[in-house]
Amino acid sequence: MDKNVLRSIASVEIYPIISFVIFFLFFLGLLAYVFVVNRQHVHAMKNLPLLGGEDETSSTTFTPNLPC
Repeated sequence: MDKNVLRSIASVEIYPIISFVIFFLFFLGLLAYVFVVNRQHVHAMKNLPLLGGEDETSSTTFTPNLPC
């Protein structure tokens, strides 16, 4: 029954292709981000849970240069 319902939809074969392209582009973008990310930013984010009770001004903080 499900096959007959899907066959009745016009151009249904494009949906799996679109979903695969979105999936592939997302992980390709994630992989590119991992190689491009600033290592200082990663180090600062890694240490955030350990800074719980300290005054934020006494620790070394990283301010990223974000585009406006």
